[in-house]
Amino acid sequence: MDMDLEQSRYNMVEQQIRTWEVLDQEVLQLLFELRREEFVPAAYRSLAFVDMEIPLGYGEVMLAPKVEARILQELRINNTDRILEVGSGSGYLTALLAKKGKFVHSVEIVPELAAMAEKNLRNHQIANVLIENGDAARGWGQHGPYDVIVLTGSTPVLPEGFQKSLKTGGRLFAVVGDPPVMQALLVTCVAQEENGRGGAYSTVGLFETCIAPLRNAKQPARFTF
Repeated sequence: MDMDLEQSRYNMVEQQIRTWEVLDQEVLQLLFELRREEFVPAAYRSLAFVDMEIPLGYGEVMLAPKVEARILQELRINNTDRILEVGSGSGYLTALLAKKGKFVHSVEIVPELAAMAEKNLRNHQIANVLIENGDAARGWGQHGPYDVIVLTGSTPVLPEGFQKSLKTGGRLFAVVGDPPVMQALLVTCVAQEENGRGGAYSTVGLFETCIAPLRNAKQPARFTF
């Protein structure tokens, strides 16, 4: 075991993640167990535990460790949950979600990243995931409704399709808005739509951040003069 590596991992959890109000013991334990450095492109492996977004190529990045940890904590995932992840990236958050939930449908628009995520998950013997190559920026109802939906890129406005794909009690994590300041939101489905009655949802603002948008994210109707 590489002690330097383990010390770096420990420091990441203690200094970046705990101080960001991530105190869920199960989440912290998972961050020690699932080796983040093995999901990082080789050229950036030395930065695996740094408080930054790591380039994956193709104009995409891995979210900062504290953001991944916070997402995992806020969604309170159960082992019966069926999960939709929009944007697989390198498959690290996918793997964390799969370890907590029952099954993850993860959709990645860049074919090369879909392949990278698949390979990384295979290397870690994580089988309760289906990676699909496609564009889910406005929703991915095929396998719904879901208990949990995670958008790993931001969206200027949140398409209604995501909320409508939640089961009652289902949770959606999304970062909504335009740079420089966006809001990370947790949307919970209080009641699904039925018999023509609209669904009921509660939304909580979690923290401010700024992350890259999903490709083809829904744009607001901008006024033109």
